[in-house]
Amino acid sequence: MLYEGKAKQIFETNNPNEVIVRFKDDATAFNAQKRGSVDLKGEMNNAITTLIFEYLSQKGIATHFIKQLDEREQLVKKVNIIPLEMVVRNYSAGSMAKRLGVEEGIKSPVTIFDLCLKNDELGDPLINDHHAVFLGVATYEELDEMYELTSDINDILIELFGRMNIILVDFKIELGKTADGKIILADEISPDTCRLWDKETMKKLDKDRFRRDLGEVTEAYVEIYERLKKVLGK
Repeated sequence: MLYEGKAKQIFETNNPNEVIVRFKDDATAFNAQKRGSVDLKGEMNNAITTLIFEYLSQKGIATHFIKQLDEREQLVKKVNIIPLEMVVRNYSAGSMAKRLGVEEGIKSPVTIFDLCLKNDELGDPLINDHHAVFLGVATYEELDEMYELTSDINDILIELFGRMNIILVDFKIELGKTADGKIILADEISPDTCRLWDKETMKKLDKDRFRRDLGEVTEAYVEIYERLKKVLGK
């Protein structure tokens, strides 16, 4: 094992350019102040990420995904993760709603991009482009490329989840650099990393069910997976 995070483990392979990602059932919230376990979460996030990354690849988005190995593991290209979380907000929710003193669920007239520094000790603080350049984690040119890639991903995901009768409220992604310096999508896209609301009932079908003790967490993840399979004809 090369690394263990809050939701995944990374294992080396015989190929120095590839690693295995194993999805765990562990769940955390509020910068790991709240901890627990969700039945089937690892399996669902692996399956959902697989389908979404395959779909994004078909739409021309470069990702680290190679193939799913089993219910919990996938083989991916080894990348150097850029220590920035790219956060996209299409509606007000969560920390942004609290920070700005607005209600949740307000559709934004513009796509909002937030940048967070990946640092557990600091609580993944919100930063701006100039901070990122100051810290040496990205150049302005790289940030422009990262925002463009993130925007393209947002457009594709809005369309995909829309077909599932789901509102993509917000999400976060991580990007990585390949050995030749290309910036590609890495990590995962799942109910752990997205806020997903049913269009008709506004029911939350994501990690907020764990964060806010709403119950039916596993059921929500399974619901997203089943809807995703249906629209993709899987």
